[in-house]
Amino acid sequence: MSSIQTIPMSESDLIVRRIKNGTVIDHIESGKGLKVLNALGIDGRDGNVITIALNVPSSKVAKKDIIKVENKFLQDTDTNKLALIAPKATVNIIQDYKLVEKRRVALPNQIERIFRCSNPDCITNSDEEIQPIMDVVDKTGLVLRCRYCTRTLDVNELKYY
Repeated sequence: MSSIQTIPMSESDLIVRRIKNGTVIDHIESGKGLKVLNALGIDGRDGNVITIALNVPSSKVAKKDIIKVENKFLQDTDTNKLALIAPKATVNIIQDYKLVEKRRVALPNQIERIFRCSNPDCITNSDEEIQPIMDVVDKTGLVLRCRYCTRTLDVNELKYY
């Protein structure tokens, strides 16, 4: 005979299961969680449990998104891919239910294979298999330039590779 446990909750409680091993991406700007998953190529096909919480109330900002991916450990290069999408995010590595590493997102000097160049005539948009590389010209103003055609790119109009 199974029993059902009732947990009293207030309206401000949020129950999200802890993960034993994996990565928690926290402090993502509200509404950007799905873009983060897309940029990291996380789609659930590998069978790992993914928890996505969107528009979660936050004490620091009005709302935020949170992503938990079990049994996946983001590398530093993955962490830095988030810099344009979620510059205030933190990446927490969890092992045996304990926080073992906490990283802040940092914008790298170049971004490879994440975004397409917006120039339709750029060699990276041709039939040749050339991976796009964007050089970060201004980290504060978020200005990128395609390494191949030198087009300056608007970060709000970038398309994922």
